[in-house]
Amino acid sequence: MNRRNFIRNILLGGAVVTAAAGAGIFRYINRPEFGRLPEGERLKKILSSPHYFTDHFECLTPVQVMSDDEHDRESRISATWKFLFGDKTGLVPPMPVPTVKTDLHALAADDCAIWMGHSTIYLQLAGRRILIDPVFSPYASPIFFVNRAFPGSNIYSAADFPELDVLAITHDHWDHLDYPTIMALKPKIKTVLCPLGVGEYFEQWGFDVDDIIEEDWDSVIDFGRGLTAHILPSQHFSGRLLTQNPTEWCAFAFVTPSRKIFCSGDGGYGEHFRDIGKKFGGFDLAFMENGQYNRAWHAIHLLPDETVCAAEDVRATRVVPIHAGKFALARHAWNAPYIDLLTESAGKNFKLLTPRIGELIKFHDGQNFPHWFEV
Repeated sequence: MNRRNFIRNILLGGAVVTAAAGAGIFRYINRPEFGRLPEGERLKKILSSPHYFTDHFECLTPVQVMSDDEHDRESRISATWKFLFGDKTGLVPPMPVPTVKTDLHALAADDCAIWMGHSTIYLQLAGRRILIDPVFSPYASPIFFVNRAFPGSNIYSAADFPELDVLAITHDHWDHLDYPTIMALKPKIKTVLCPLGVGEYFEQWGFDVDDIIEEDWDSVIDFGRGLTAHILPSQHFSGRLLTQNPTEWCAFAFVTPSRKIFCSGDGGYGEHFRDIGKKFGGFDLAFMENGQYNRAWHAIHLLPDETVCAAEDVRATRVVPIHAGKFALARHAWNAPYIDLLTESAGKNFKLLTPRIGELIKFHDGQNFPHWFEV
């Protein structure tokens, strides 16, 4: 073979490999779990939102995902490299996470709550079953080796659930909107509750559009029989691939004549917490984000001292920390969020509850939980 033909064959082979790789990537990112951008009537509704600007949503006070402060700043490339390939000592518990698996099918109809790991919350209120941000997959990621659940933490599956009156989703990130979990639960879900744009995923995944309640911040949904849900602002961001902030993110409040429950969802500290506390006059129980933080991105995730400030701002009587205990999405020690929050909460105006995954939370003041994270 002469030199010219050799070079031509090399270039041709490279082109074939590149084309095949490109086709593979195209097929991969077009899998249904990646979703699609809002369109049609849904997009028209989004365009009318005061929180949507040209092609993206913004927080009440616009913030950057990564800090510009020279003491906090870390490039996305550097942060990603450390996350994927850096030393993971201490990021994962040295033994299986302790759990208490409550039998949901045998559970009495009384008002109660269960933290199921990370940001997954099960509520029974006013005779309704509500499930928030369920993730029961072994990985909170589209890539099988990234964001693996801690040993012992994944104790629930779709089979463990009775019929669900409301599935509530705070935003579209992989550790909150999990395609395999949603599809497994689909036959049991009566109604989906979500902020603007997130309904596009559910419609693409075969849910009836009439069963999707999709509203903007400060919307109130009356489910009847004394239960209302409130979609509330949070300071975060959205997107499952490269498009930034195509859908909205939110916090939730669930209110009955005898209970007020707050779920912060993901998000950094801001004035919106104080406004929510004033609007509702306090909460009997608040599930507050506390975990997966870093100074470099603390504008969109709470540090433990900010979790305390936010809990006091919303006037919570009792607080359950969430967004920790199952996945290592940041480079702090796996139990640091709990230990630091325990210290920061001393002497504050709320009671800190630290249930194990699956442990029943009742609505009375006398309930106490062990500090299972102290190992």
